Amino acid sequence: MTPVEALERVVHCLDRAHDTGYKAKAFIRALDVARALPPTELAERADAGTLTQLDGIGDSSAKVIQQALAGGDVAYLSELEAKTQVPITPAGEVYRQALLGDLHMHSRWSDGGATIEAMARTAVALGHEYMVLTDHSPRLTVAHGLSEERLHQQVSDVATLNGQLAPFRILTGIEVDILEDGTLDHGDAVLSELDVVVASVHSKLRMAGKEMTERMVRAVANPHVDILGHCTGRMIGKRDPSSFDPDYVFAACAQFHTAVEINCRPERLDPPRPLLQLAIDYGCYFAINSDAQATGQLEWQPHGCNRAAEVGVPLDRVINAWPADQLLAWTAGAA
Repeated sequence: MTPVEALERVVHCLDRAHDTGYKAKAFIRALDVARALPPTELAERADAGTLTQLDGIGDSSAKVIQQALAGGDVAYLSELEAKTQVPITPAGEVYRQALLGDLHMHSRWSDGGATIEAMARTAVALGHEYMVLTDHSPRLTVAHGLSEERLHQQVSDVATLNGQLAPFRILTGIEVDILEDGTLDHGDAVLSELDVVVASVHSKLRMAGKEMTERMVRAVANPHVDILGHCTGRMIGKRDPSSFDPDYVFAACAQFHTAVEINCRPERLDPPRPLLQLAIDYGCYFAINSDAQATGQLEWQPHGCNRAAEVGVPLDRVINAWPADQLLAWTAGAA
């Protein structure tokens, strides 16, 4: 394992643990520094004990580099690998083993921290056959949402990567914003070109329940929308769920074949269990998605698998347990 590979894996494990503090930022900075240096200079500095003279390399990251160069165990990495594993129940493992892909994730093109290729190679390592790239749409400016022009460029780049990564497939997609009136911030012409469209509410989350219900139902009924993302918008311990009538929303999801996302981010775990049970009762389809913004977060699907198992989500209604061609036939049918 090279020093860069060791630092990449440290960052991956810290992402998996949802560590966003000083330590994680320090290792990200150290990784950037190590990537920018010729390997020979890195080795020479390790021998001379001058790694920490580099801006961005501290004692901890220097030790990781030195141990990686020595070819033995990288102690801190071994510790992280052991303590940052995402727990999964035996029942949840049944769902996780069935998943063939992940339908909601972000890259550096919007608010993610990794390249598309890094996300794809991690998905391959996790045993996936495909993934859907769903960077944000233009309304979410804080997340560097993709304009039509940038989206077309991304689709072109994905085609190139697919040629390199085959048989693994990166499917094209976007997480499109549901505007206040229920319309979307990309038009039909753009959305019709994509494989999978996730629609989510990101603004005016406190609007009145009747208006929010109408907003969500209109979006769910759009023929280009395939998945309703993190439906309540809650942030556990920070933001209460939005008010809406789940009977109307889930009935619409069932009617228009729009899957309900089981969002696996630890701060979301959306929808809550009672709403998840209600969606099952309405006959909805589901997508167990990481909503990852970094490679380590792609390992969060067990959070959703555990919840799906707890409430008895029918596995045959989990659309990312289907082969890619079946998924694409379903999304094309919905359109």
